[in-house]
This record gives sequence, C-alpha cells and structure tokens, in this order.
Amino acid sequence: MAGNTLNIAASLKCPHKGTVQIVPSNPLTTVDEASIATVDDTFTVIGCPFQIPVVVPIPSPCVTVRWTVTDERVKVNNAATLSRSSQGICYNAQQAPQGPVVIEETQSVVLSQ
Repeated sequence: MAGNTLNIAASLKCPHKGTVQIVPSNPLTTVDEASIATVDDTFTVIGCPFQIPVVVPIPSPCVTVRWTVTDERVKVNNAATLSRSSQGICYNAQQAPQGPVVIEETQSVVLSQ
C-alpha cells in the first residue's frame, strides 16, 4: 500500500462521525513535527453517537479502531505504518465491528511505499 503517511495530527472519524484520537506508541519518530501513526498505537474513538435502533435505542458507540490493511513495507520499530490507503474497522466496547474508519486528512509531505 502507498499514500500519505498518517501521523497523530491526522483527522480520522468513525462511520458515525465520532473523532478518532491517536496515542502514539513511539512518539520520537515524526513527520510534520507529529508522531507517525503505526498499528501499535492506541486509537480511541470519542463522541460516537451510534445507537442500536430497537424499541428503546441501546447506546453502542465506537470506542476503538483495529487496522486490517497497513503499509507492510514501511515500519517504525517493527510496527507497520499507516497511510491514506490503510483500512481500519471501528469496534464498540463489546468488540463488535461497527464499520470502517474514515481518513479525512493526512499530512502532505511524506509518501509511504
């Protein structure tokens, strides 16, 4: 995969418009003065409004992201980096998949191969 490398300043959302916050596992490797995002980082979803539509709606917000497609050829400390072409799935607290993460904005300088 190739594309604009993600860093912790990238704008990611869950499919319900919750914000994905990236906590870097390796804050020393940076691009555009922000840590590069890897699969080893923690991806927390904040503000997801999703509810299971039943008679009385049940809150089921996205809480985390797991990556299924990464930049396998580009690594930081043996962890695959992430880019615009990466694919991730958002999960609720019970670890049920809720849909794909939406990558809205990345940095514009480094391209991964």
